[in-house]
Order: sequence, then C-alpha cells, then structure tokens
Amino acid sequence: MRKIINSAFVSLDGATTNPGSWAIFDPGAGEEAVKALSVLGGMLMGRGTYEYFADVMPKQTGPYPDAINEIRKYVFSSTLENADWNNSTLIRGDVVTAVTELKQEEGDDLMMYGYGRLSETLVAHHLVDEIRFSIHPVLVGGKAAGGSDAETLRLKLLGATPAPSGVVVLTYQPASS
Repeated sequence: MRKIINSAFVSLDGATTNPGSWAIFDPGAGEEAVKALSVLGGMLMGRGTYEYFADVMPKQTGPYPDAINEIRKYVFSSTLENADWNNSTLIRGDVVTAVTELKQEEGDDLMMYGYGRLSETLVAHHLVDEIRFSIHPVLVGGKAAGGSDAETLRLKLLGATPAPSGVVVLTYQPASS
C-alpha cells in the first residue's frame, strides 16, 4: 500500500500559505527536494497548489522545476474546468474515496505540499501516513495559522533534522499507527 506524505512549510507564527514570499531555502534544499521527488509515484494537489505550481513551474528550468513538471499530479477540485499542466489528472467527486483508491494501487508513495483543505480532509479521515513540517524561523504576522476546529490528532515524532539557517524539518505520523 502506498503512503501519503504531507510536506508543509510553517512560519514560527503558524503561517502555511504563500510560502514563496517568506520561506528560507538552504543551500542544497533544491537537491534534497529533487531527491525526494525522484522516489515518489506522484503528487496530490488541491486547486490552489495546482494553480500556483502550474503557473510558475512550466516557465522555469533546472532539476527541481523539471522534476515537478514531469511528476504525475492528481488534482482535486470541483471548480477547475481542466488540468492541462503536464502529467496532471483532474479528480472530481469524493476525495476520500479517490485517495483511498490511489493508496491501494501498486506504486511508489504520494506527496502533498502545503497544509490546506485537502490536507485537513485527508488527515481527518486517517489517510495521511506522515506529516513533515519544515519550521521556518520567520514571523509572517496577520491571521497566520488559518486553522479550523478540526479534531485533535496526536502525533508521534519520527525525526527532526535541523539546517544551518534554523529551519527544522519535523516528521510525524499519527500516534495510532
């Protein structure tokens, strides 16, 4: 069975949206991201993540944009008309059923970037196997957390990796696993 891995950037004050405007990228971060993408069977994306990446990545070249442009993308949206970006499949309807079926297929693990509505839905239905938060040492301000009144989920720490800039990647799994 495939695992679903959620990878999100978080500021010290809890922001998870628009990380391109505040995230800190260490030397070698691109190489690590390409390495991580190379062992995946695809990416899960909500509409917002898809629209951002589909607008930015096809205009860029290099190992990371090339990897993102080539990887299989499963796009979950009830409002998008189409998903024309390379290797993208638009999935409408019941997200939980669709992701459950994707997890049961043969193949490599699947990754999600960010922590939005799609992530919250999958976590609430116990479909996420790992959550990786990259904590960035910045304060973004405003209504940073953007959370909801979701059920509390206890997590077990799998690992912590500090980088020279102060970013710490924390990998968790649901404590019930």
